[in-house]
Amino acid sequence: MPQALVIRESRTKHSCTPYYPLQLKAIPKPSPGPGELLIKIEAAALNHRDLFIRQNLYPNISFGTPLLSDGSGTVVQEGPGCTTNLLHKPVVLTPCRGWATSREGPEAWAEFSIVGGSKPHTSLGTAQHYVVVEEHEVEPYPEHLTPAQAACIPVCGLTAWRAILVKSHNAKPGRNILITGIGGGVALQVLQFARELGCNIFVTSSSQEKIAKAEQLGAKAGVIYNRDDWPDQLKKALPTKRPFIDAVIDGAGGDIVIKVTPILKPGGVIVNYGMGASPPTDWPMQAVLKNIELRGSTAGSRVEFSDMIDFIKERRIVPIVSRTVRGLDCVEAINGLFEDMKVGKKFGKLVIEM
Repeated sequence: MPQALVIRESRTKHSCTPYYPLQLKAIPKPSPGPGELLIKIEAAALNHRDLFIRQNLYPNISFGTPLLSDGSGTVVQEGPGCTTNLLHKPVVLTPCRGWATSREGPEAWAEFSIVGGSKPHTSLGTAQHYVVVEEHEVEPYPEHLTPAQAACIPVCGLTAWRAILVKSHNAKPGRNILITGIGGGVALQVLQFARELGCNIFVTSSSQEKIAKAEQLGAKAGVIYNRDDWPDQLKKALPTKRPFIDAVIDGAGGDIVIKVTPILKPGGVIVNYGMGASPPTDWPMQAVLKNIELRGSTAGSRVEFSDMIDFIKERRIVPIVSRTVRGLDCVEAINGLFEDMKVGKKFGKLVIEM
């Protein structure tokens, strides 16, 4: 019988802080209804969202239902009335529901959700052998990618695409883009998109090794963010003809506004897609006087997902895989992937190959 990777409700002994354990669960092979496709999952990838679910830091957690939002696979059965002609084709699954076309945000916020391990779409997680989805919730993935590489795309690719292309207003040749926390999936995807768009890319990291890898991928320079003077160090690396940052793509929050305001241009943009450092973000008067804009960004629309896939295909972009585990039944090894994410021991995506 097919299996799914789920979490069960439990508290760590002698601790009030939960870290829900993983377990395999046998589930019947589903059948597609009208307008639906049965997908055999070939690879699934982790996001910080999945770690937050295990740590009880995410809303509407669903126990005993398939985890993970990122996945690729092959269409093995079509339901009645399907018109997309995708039978036996490799596809990547969309990670969101409730956001069709709007560039501003989900058309109905109460209906927006990301699938995997949470309500209301409890059956759609990608950490399972088979999943049924509506036929318009998949895209054929670019032929130059492996299933593991394709599985890296959905959440990180969509988040990165919206952050740099839609929200930053600076995805243009010659613009100086700062990407914080390089090594994470979203940050690396932003780097790859910005590189293809002709931007000058600068990065921060806690690791000189990660900075060196980012430079190999096209970053101009990077600085260690653990140093208090990192903005001053970064300023020295900026081009003399454009000695400022046009936009920051940030997944940490915390004191980012205070740190980057002195090196941002007047009217510069900070796009924040997460709060990895600490939830409070200070807003200094200097940012007000300098007309700095702080914009939140989460995932993206179905149309943006399609645009992003087309761009990856056109530019032959290859997502970065940090490490893979083969087999959904290798629960301890998959736990190791979560540990890599927890301690930041990764450069790229963490993938489970089925």
